[in-house]
Amino acid sequence: MSDTQEHIIMLPFLALGHMIPFLALANKIQERTNYKITIVSTPLNIKYLSSNRQNPNNISLVSLPYNSFDHGLPPNTENTEALPLKDMVTIFNSTLSLKDPLKKLILEIIKKDGKSPLCIISDTFMGFASEVAKSCGIFNVSFTTGGAYGTAAYVSLWLNLPHLLAINGVFKMPGFDENSCIFNVSQLHPFMKLANGNDSWSKILKSMLLPSLDSLGWLCNSVEEIEFIGIKAIKNLTKLPVWCIGPLLPQCMIKKGEKDQILESRIAKDHGLSPEKCIEWLNKHPKNSVLYISFGSQNTISTSQMMALALGLEDSEKPFIWVVRPPIGFDLQGEFKSEWLPQGFQERVEKGNKGLIVKSWAPQLQILCHGSTGAFLTHCGWNSVLESLSEGVPIISWPLAGEQAFNSKMLMEEMGVCIELTKGVESVIEKDDVKKVIDVVLSTSGKGKEMKEKANEIGISIREAVKEEGKFKGSSVKAMDDFISTLLCTRNLSS
Repeated sequence: MSDTQEHIIMLPFLALGHMIPFLALANKIQERTNYKITIVSTPLNIKYLSSNRQNPNNISLVSLPYNSFDHGLPPNTENTEALPLKDMVTIFNSTLSLKDPLKKLILEIIKKDGKSPLCIISDTFMGFASEVAKSCGIFNVSFTTGGAYGTAAYVSLWLNLPHLLAINGVFKMPGFDENSCIFNVSQLHPFMKLANGNDSWSKILKSMLLPSLDSLGWLCNSVEEIEFIGIKAIKNLTKLPVWCIGPLLPQCMIKKGEKDQILESRIAKDHGLSPEKCIEWLNKHPKNSVLYISFGSQNTISTSQMMALALGLEDSEKPFIWVVRPPIGFDLQGEFKSEWLPQGFQERVEKGNKGLIVKSWAPQLQILCHGSTGAFLTHCGWNSVLESLSEGVPIISWPLAGEQAFNSKMLMEEMGVCIELTKGVESVIEKDDVKKVIDVVLSTSGKGKEMKEKANEIGISIREAVKEEGKFKGSSVKAMDDFISTLLCTRNLSS
């Protein structure tokens, strides 16, 4: 057997919100072990990852053949960014075309290295990697880029369809403690409510998620100390070891390098607000006074919801930064029109230095790290949740898709750091609802004060989890070491 260094293959799902944690995980493993890492994806996604890669040493990016046209997708569509819901099932199905090319690549690597890779680390949604791994005589490890609670609820729902047994809208979720975790059909996305096992979503998601249970174990982008219930649920559900190795946040949140600044300046020039202008604006406002609003890179709300949110913001008289994108029914990447906001709204709030309307992109990490930021109105995508909690920033939730409603439920019921404003794009909200929630969360007394204190405590737990000083190792550091040891032991036992 060759003495070449260990080699790990990584396969993220075709979504930017999944690829960034994979890249962060690759960096973390490589820094800790000096193993060679190969991340595989489609050509355009590899191009994206290449522009975001900070340390190319020992981290290779390899593209697998993929043509969106062959799958009935729009030209040059290789991830879920700005993809309409109607095309989501199609892109999920299209990932199965990567199965044979992945196997071919691994066999080529075995021939070149003189030994098998240590394992594949595949996205939970790329369950077919477990079958590829077995056929190549190696192990697969499933990696959920989401949190433990949200992932457990999402996977359990699609594998078990427990909502079909709901009584008065209430149902029990397999894997969760049935006495303490009660779920309601009202918390489900419309296409989840309609799932019955014969619909296209049920079929594809079950076929993709189920093989992930046939892995060596699961990696989770979370922290053991903040997600007791979710971690227990994942273990109950998978019957596998679970390693919480999060938070896998972009490196610039921990240590800002020159490449980060160059990249952000380029993004800001092309799309939105520069970090410098953002910090300058935030510096003009008191501590914990600003509301930051963003629904992620591939979500938006309806025109009527946008109007109500704007009017509520203005009535609250609280300073805010709002990242806006065209509403539902319009091209997300298109130009934002003033007619989607109340007449004169942008001019009024900007003139009084009360609000900053940002088109398409803002330096979210810098905003959440700033002392003036007091709350975050978010869709509850897990990356955004982790970034907010890491900085001790309370949350106003507006879940829109995926497992986001489950994240919102956990943030409210288990952590006490969140108030849900509404959910989905079909709900009706009034400006008074918006003002009321903002007033509560940004208050320096009562529930607002309590939420801030709890968020700060969670932020401390998150930072402690990744700390390594002298003989002290945080829980996520220990989990990473245990994961690597398990890989090596399992490989040695099987060889």
